[in-house]
Amino acid sequence: MALDQSFVGRSYPPTDPYEVGREKIREFAVAVGDDNPVYTDPEAAKNAGHPDVIAPPTFVFAITFAAAGQVVADPQLGLDYSRVVHGDQKFAYARPVRAGDRLSVTSTIEAVKSMAGNDIIDIRGEVHDESGEHVVTAWTKLVSRAPEEA
Repeated sequence: MALDQSFVGRSYPPTDPYEVGREKIREFAVAVGDDNPVYTDPEAAKNAGHPDVIAPPTFVFAITFAAAGQVVADPQLGLDYSRVVHGDQKFAYARPVRAGDRLSVTSTIEAVKSMAGNDIIDIRGEVHDESGEHVVTAWTKLVSRAPEEA
């Protein structure tokens, strides 16, 4: 069943703040195999012009994808999450994510379409710090696969 086009433009309330910690940044950098010292060494980060360690560019995926969960869980949308695969992801940064940031995400449905029986939904996540400064915009594409024919 095709998703309702009237959901395009619908925004969801901002998430509770996520506090970015140095250790979480370090763990993420290790997990993705990025040994850039600005991710793990406060002095290296300061020498590069940052107030503290910064996060690798894809670090923010974890919080924006969790925020997109508000969209996925919306019973009025009718998305069958058991059939969903992650289709695409992109980011546009205003500034790096830094240790100590308290980030909230506001998710908005940008597009809903059907293609070959699959439902495709594009979600934009606007990430702001607790002062309201825009940090990054993340776009997530989810594909709900068409049911298999009997």
